[in-house]
Amino acid sequence: MSVKNFVKLEFSSLPENVAFARASVGAFVTQLDCTLDDIEEIKLVISEAVSNSVIHGYNNDPHGQIVVIVYIFDNNGLEIIVEDYGKGITDISKALKPTYSTDPVRMGLGFTFMQSFMDELEVHSEPNKGTSLKMLRSFAIINKEALA
Repeated sequence: MSVKNFVKLEFSSLPENVAFARASVGAFVTQLDCTLDDIEEIKLVISEAVSNSVIHGYNNDPHGQIVVIVYIFDNNGLEIIVEDYGKGITDISKALKPTYSTDPVRMGLGFTFMQSFMDELEVHSEPNKGTSLKMLRSFAIINKEALA
């Protein structure tokens, strides 16, 4: 499988950039042969991943940097990488559990949504160095002629 297209976004850890990342990635993945529901799921995953970086990685400090890289493969596959250089996750297995959050006012479902809507989720993190998420998803190729 080879890369058909990719995009790399870098931006400050401002809450308003969650919407920017969501809209940008949503527009980019329209190149895939997928449904509108699939695109909405990808947008939700991006929102959750970038929000985690802003809120948990940087504690809402606007001086942090977030990187989002999206690869589209020639087999109608998708890879999304979201990285921050914030405080990191001390216990990844605990963080991946549904309803777990370090912030008691949060629902703790971000990773649950990512796991639900993506085929694979890898989380790498080091305290005081940051967190990197790698998410993969494949889409069945839609035969649009058969639907017509």
